[in-house]
Amino acid sequence: MIRLIIFDFDGTLGDTRRNIVTTMQMTIRELGLPDCTDDECASKIGLPLDGCFEALYPNESKETIRLCTDTYRRIFQENLQMMKPQLFPKVRETLMALKEQGLTLTIASSRWHQSLSELTHDLGIAEYISMLVGADDVVKAKPNPEPVLNTLSAMGFKTCEALVVGDMNVDILMGKNAGAKTCGVTYGNGTRKELEAAGADYLIDSFDELTKYSSF
Repeated sequence: MIRLIIFDFDGTLGDTRRNIVTTMQMTIRELGLPDCTDDECASKIGLPLDGCFEALYPNESKETIRLCTDTYRRIFQENLQMMKPQLFPKVRETLMALKEQGLTLTIASSRWHQSLSELTHDLGIAEYISMLVGADDVVKAKPNPEPVLNTLSAMGFKTCEALVVGDMNVDILMGKNAGAKTCGVTYGNGTRKELEAAGADYLIDSFDELTKYSSF
């Protein structure tokens, strides 16, 4: 029986696509890099921030990539004043219901820990989350299983008791690489086809469907 659910944040709990894509494009323009489309930027959501820019600009130097990440973080904070991220429908109610069922809920994200903490508090879901793992909390990020394995160790659960929920193939691969069950959400940044190809054990079209499968 599943006792622990490990959620991705961006595209799974929080609808942050507009914030991320807009900030990436503003960063790119400020640094004079070749333009990227909305879809090109969105396709990299789920990777660590430096990995996003490395994937978009594989021939750029490490110094340029570092400058991209520093610029992105500054602009993202500035943009929060104008573009407030929102939860996807039924997220808060479903987290409450899952918590009441006795499940332990955590987040493993490619976002930095501080940003993740701020957003979960701002969006009113921090009280339901027992642990946050950000990109700066691990050595190897998604799709490496380290975020899941660290969570299991810290929370005292076995792999067979965990379910990883995310919207991108890296989320599914992270869970599978750890030996956990995985659930893809189809309303985020990844496609159903990509989630199926990654080997998701389950797919849901609405977040509240998780309450039906809390005894996976």
